[in-house]
Order: sequence, then C-alpha cells, then structure tokens
Amino acid sequence: MTEVSVTKDAVPATDDLVVLGGVNKHFGALHVLQDINLTITRGEVVVVIGPSGSGKSTLCRAINRLETIDSGSITLDGKPLPQEGRELARLRADVGMVFQSFNLFAHKTVLQNVMLGQVKVRKTDKKDAEARARQLLDRVGVGEQADKYPAQLSGGQQQRVAIARALAMDPKVMLFDEPTSALDPEMINEVLEVMQQLARDGMTMIVVTHEMGFARSAANRVVFMADGRIVEEATPEQFFSNPRSDRAKDFLSKILHH
Repeated sequence: MTEVSVTKDAVPATDDLVVLGGVNKHFGALHVLQDINLTITRGEVVVVIGPSGSGKSTLCRAINRLETIDSGSITLDGKPLPQEGRELARLRADVGMVFQSFNLFAHKTVLQNVMLGQVKVRKTDKKDAEARARQLLDRVGVGEQADKYPAQLSGGQQQRVAIARALAMDPKVMLFDEPTSALDPEMINEVLEVMQQLARDGMTMIVVTHEMGFARSAANRVVFMADGRIVEEATPEQFFSNPRSDRAKDFLSKILHH
C-alpha cells in the first residue's frame, strides 16, 4: 500500500475551525471591524497583515473574546463563543493566545507559569503538568531556564515561555498578536523559528505580524486588512508578487522597499 503524503494545503474544506460571520465592532464612533467574514480551517496558518489601526489586533482579541463584538457571529469548532464564566475559561484554554507583551507571572518560575493553566483550568495532575511543561519548554528551546523567574530571561526567552504556556493547554488554535514587535531584532528570529516549527507540526494559527518573511514562508493564506475591513485574501505567492488592491500595493511598496 502506498503512503499518501499530506501537504499543509490539503486541509479538508469541511474542517472549519474558526468561523467569523458578519462581525462588527465599534470603539465609540470608530468602526474597527466592518462586516468581517473569515473562515480558518484546521491546520491552516493564516497571517493577518495591514497598516496600524486596521483592526488586526481587535480581530485577534475578538476570537478569544477579550473583545466583545457588536454584531455577527464567531464560532469555534462549530460552537458559538461562550459569554462568561467557566465556559469562557475553557474557550480561552482552547484558543491559545500570545501577545506582544509576555504576560508571564513575575512571582512564579518559568516552570510554574507553564504548569498553572494545566492545573487550574484543565485540572491536570501536578506531576503530569510538570512533565508536560518541561517537555514544552524543551520544545521551544528554554528547558534549562525552567527554575528561573521571568525577569531573569531575555525578551525572546520570555516570549518562548509564553508560547509554551499556551501550548500546555492543548489549544485547538493559537492566536499570535504581534508576538515579536516588543523584541530586540536579534531575538525576533528565535521566536519566529518556534512559530515556524508549530506551523510545520500542523498547529492551526492566526498570526498578526509585521514580519513579512514569516508571512511568505509559513502562511497558507495572507489576509490583508485596512480600515477595519478585509481588503484581500490570497496565498503568500499571489499576495506578495501580485496584490490585487491598490491598498495592498501601497502597503507593500512602503514596507518592502526600505
């Protein structure tokens, strides 16, 4: 029997994991998300790019329900996002989120940071949680730092711990909201490499980033946003070589010709 190799492109179309339908969000008079329709399938890596203030981070935060939406619907794995309470905590475990700032608990060691959610939300046995945490810290390349406190780590190391912490919950999807924008240039690649590996391992990812190299190499699809709307969606090859909209052409000409 011949083995069939499955490429990342061969994600079955019925396997919709995150679906946004007609999503709108206002901050006062500002219409930050305008009729957003977006479907992310299992195993897909979607990179969201666009100028500052285009709604990218708000989109990310809405999927994790850190921002409530005014109208429309968001479903995760076929279920609408819960409103509050225990169900919401469970949702946040299913939707791992890595922010620009690392959001680690300063008074807990690296190991304790990665164990915490497993024990509190997933009700994992402490011994199992520790084993899983150590395995994930090794996976993101900071295993030797397990007993240190966040302040003793570089920014790149802290961000990799934050990724391990999100992965420890066995999330269905990982959201990255500009995960490298607070880092020094030499630390950016060490975080992007971890994300590249996650993408290769088949993790479903939605990544808001300014790192065009990552978008080109890791994304299945690029979503370009401007003024609260999705202006275009394309494969990285299509988007970077032949953007359809004037907004995208303008954006790319500004960032790619420095």
